[in-house]
Amino acid sequence: QVQLQESGPGLVKPSQTLSLTCTVSGGSITTDYYYWNWIRQPPGKGHQWMGAIQSTGNTYYTPSLKNQTSISRDTSKNQFTLQVSSVTPEDTAVYYCARSLGLNLEGIDYWGQGTQVTVSS
Repeated sequence: QVQLQESGPGLVKPSQTLSLTCTVSGGSITTDYYYWNWIRQPPGKGHQWMGAIQSTGNTYYTPSLKNQTSISRDTSKNQFTLQVSSVTPEDTAVYYCARSLGLNLEGIDYWGQGTQVTVSS
């Protein structure tokens, strides 16, 4: 059974960089052509796919966030990370990591529990 766990600060100040880490257990982030995703859900809104890093190391981003978002990985720790630069209060959301067979919320089979991030001064 694959398990994903998000970690990172719950409060970020405007204009700073938000950094989250997803630690994966029960499966390797480098095998089987899976996508390892970051997804967020702002208050009162639906899930927004932010981007993913494939098992090959290729990265993919939703166009509206491409200039603000970076996804990387540490294969030695079986972790992948999200960085969102120049955050505003509109970046306040529950952030999830997830595994999938496709992009843009398709084929998700495992989710992390989610972590609340609030952007506020």
